[in-house]
Amino acid sequence: MSQQHTDAEQQVDTVTRTVLRHKFDSIADEMESTLLRSAYSSIVKEAQDASAAIFDPQGRTIAQAVAIPAHLGMMVPAVESVLQEFPPAEMSPDDIYMMNDPYDGGTHLPDITVVKPVFNDDKVIALGVTMAHHQEMGGKTPGSIPTDATEIYQEGIRFPPLKYHDRGEVNETARDVLTKNVRIPDVVIGDLNAQISAVTTAERRLAAVVEEYGNDTFITAVKNIMGHAEELTRSKIADIPDGEYDFYDYIDDDGVNIRVPIRIKATVTVDGTDMHVDFTGTDEQADGPVNAVPAATLSAVYYVVRAITDPDIPNNAGCFMPVSVTMPKGTLVNPLPPAPVNARTVTFKRIADVLLGALARAVKDRVSAPGSGQLAALTFGGMEDGEQWIYGEVGAGGSGARPTKDGIDCIETDVTNCMNTTAEATEIEYPIRVHRYDLWEDSGGPGRYRGGLGYRKQFEILVDDVTFTHRRDRHDFQPWGLLGGRPSPRCRTEIHRPNGKTEDIPSKWITSLEKGTIIDVYTTGGGGYGPPVDRSLRDVERDLQEEKISVTTAEEEYIVVVNEGEIDRKATRDRRSQLESGSGDEFRVDRGELPETIEEGRTDD
Repeated sequence: MSQQHTDAEQQVDTVTRTVLRHKFDSIADEMESTLLRSAYSSIVKEAQDASAAIFDPQGRTIAQAVAIPAHLGMMVPAVESVLQEFPPAEMSPDDIYMMNDPYDGGTHLPDITVVKPVFNDDKVIALGVTMAHHQEMGGKTPGSIPTDATEIYQEGIRFPPLKYHDRGEVNETARDVLTKNVRIPDVVIGDLNAQISAVTTAERRLAAVVEEYGNDTFITAVKNIMGHAEELTRSKIADIPDGEYDFYDYIDDDGVNIRVPIRIKATVTVDGTDMHVDFTGTDEQADGPVNAVPAATLSAVYYVVRAITDPDIPNNAGCFMPVSVTMPKGTLVNPLPPAPVNARTVTFKRIADVLLGALARAVKDRVSAPGSGQLAALTFGGMEDGEQWIYGEVGAGGSGARPTKDGIDCIETDVTNCMNTTAEATEIEYPIRVHRYDLWEDSGGPGRYRGGLGYRKQFEILVDDVTFTHRRDRHDFQPWGLLGGRPSPRCRTEIHRPNGKTEDIPSKWITSLEKGTIIDVYTTGGGGYGPPVDRSLRDVERDLQEEKISVTTAEEEYIVVVNEGEIDRKATRDRRSQLESGSGDEFRVDRGELPETIEEGRTDD
């Protein structure tokens, strides 16, 4: 080891390491802010389906913005793919790279990854990276998430890792290929330019840090920050009892074979400070687009590791060094090309539920009941005044009840972290009117701690010939409860046609809408935690007053007596005593360790 490098390591004490860690975090957050403020599409500027991060030249995450948890894992294979095609030694200042191919390190075609090297003293010392969901990537339906796709070629245009800027000069061929294959080229290029602005911000800010501290201190600090994150993560894994913990759950269907469920199974093995996740037992890859390539599958695994350890641990590659994953080829979690993959969000959200269900057997005090289990992705596309328009709506359900608190209403949970799209933003830009947007009563699973509520949102279509792509889940399988908590209801979506007919559609569907059509979207909440009868009467009464639960739910699930909107405490005590003594209807108090509703959660209605 050189004397210079030794001196650098001596300089990186705990204080310096902490200062640089927070500098890196703030740079990633500034990148994120730049991206969101510069974007064109509603999916990025409103729903905020984008992330920014800093990587080292070896493709390891240094820091990530507080944005989409899934992107923490998804960016890693994408950056590795870029580095394999364009080694840092061959990079030049002002080069910018992009890619989106799911079978070459990407996740699904709408997610474009942009990478820019950061130089100091003619050496690449870091990479600025962004990932954003683009509103359109071509393919068979507007918005590029066709739920009936049977091969990836139907989903849009694929880009392997390529050089989009060569020493500052735009690759005109790549840009032309992109703009000629998408329906709204100005919006797509606008969002791509927003990503470029974000990685350029990283270059400026990191250059200032390196100028202040020097290359050697910078490199050593990065290494130490990652090592510290690994050490902290291992210490939390060590608190989990050694053993094997398995669980399984289902997604409704693959969008092609409607209402044919697909099982996801995982076995989590904890051995000291190491954790291994094995997806053996998961169903084979699907005909439809719910397949999750490794980038997507790993993102769910990494999220769960972060969720059960410590929120104060830095978000970098060190968090995942104690974790290994087995993803059998040809299965839902590691498909073979050319399987379609655009709806992989459905799958990696269920993977997160499955892993948390497995770990609930070991560390129930660290695990919440599952949330709504789906990101409501609705895409509308058509023509107005001779111009193509595409609107992508994402919506959140409720989060699962926590070991000590209720779930949160209408918040995007677990692997995804998108924002709800406001009615005002929708109506200003698109020929859609939002008639209602409110909490869905009784959508949170009953429990000592109640699941957060989902919503009901109602859209009216104001023009003819609109293509509607509906990509959701949990229409057939409910989010389960924990430790006696009850499941939340199933999602549903109704289409009310102008001719008076109503269609109750499955979770994945494509149809055409005419002017005057009303779409009613019900998004479920999270599961409950603990027996409902253990909930305080004050909390049940408050839920009644706020219309979060109905009188029927209060009486049947929480075993209370309601008179004129208020709980009759004496009558409630008498009823519970009567039921406990066996002189009335069954007093349902399930205090089981794990949910018993997985198999029961499907309906063939």
